[in-house]
Amino acid sequence: MSALSRLFARPRLWGAVTGALLACLVLPAVAAPPAFEDTLAQRVLACTACHGAQGRAAPDGYYPRIAGKPAGYLYNQLLHFRDGRRSYRLMTQMVEPLSDSYLREIAEHFAALDLPYPAPSPVSATAQALQRGEQLALRGDTARQVPACVQCHSAALTGVQPSIPGLLGLPRDYLNSQLGAWRSGQRRAHAPDCMATIARRLSDSDVSAVSGWLASQRLPAHPKPARALPAALPMDCGSAYEHSPASATRGQR
Repeated sequence: MSALSRLFARPRLWGAVTGALLACLVLPAVAAPPAFEDTLAQRVLACTACHGAQGRAAPDGYYPRIAGKPAGYLYNQLLHFRDGRRSYRLMTQMVEPLSDSYLREIAEHFAALDLPYPAPSPVSATAQALQRGEQLALRGDTARQVPACVQCHSAALTGVQPSIPGLLGLPRDYLNSQLGAWRSGQRRAHAPDCMATIARRLSDSDVSAVSGWLASQRLPAHPKPARALPAALPMDCGSAYEHSPASATRGQR
């Protein structure tokens, strides 16, 4: 009997030999630690775990797109979460120890991303509701003292630099939840809080109508925020500006 035949005839010995061979193949790969680059893109993976790859938005409809939003808007929101004007425990815990300068870095990182938007998801709404939503978005409601969305968020509804966000490319559930948060006081901004005032002037059906219409609209060919509005804002709005927090030395990176 040859040496190889004797090896096959002893299952335990054969198992030990094959196990050793496999270990030799696998161990180098296991021993090599994964590559880690100490870059901002690497560190903000904590953000994209919820907000989707590159900040494109999560599929559940509640974690919005942050890629391409105006840097001042993103910075203000990070400050709001850290300083208690917006309420979401996970966000607050993540940003609470971070300095103002580091929050600005994060905001500028995501604002600089120029990524395509997906097509809007189908919206379940009646023609009448969509018509009402279009009216609120494009023309407002004088009787309720509700300005049109386009008067603040730009004619294309893609936002305005440096601090007014776009309203297109957002899921209906997210729009509904944010309008509801403003109405209930769970979401606040710098005074005068114009969005809280507007949201409280809307009926439940108005909130549903405008969120449905906005969520059903395609982004224009050039979806970047406008550089400026063609006219003054229709009402005083503290959130339209970038704010410097009182504690310039708070937190660490």
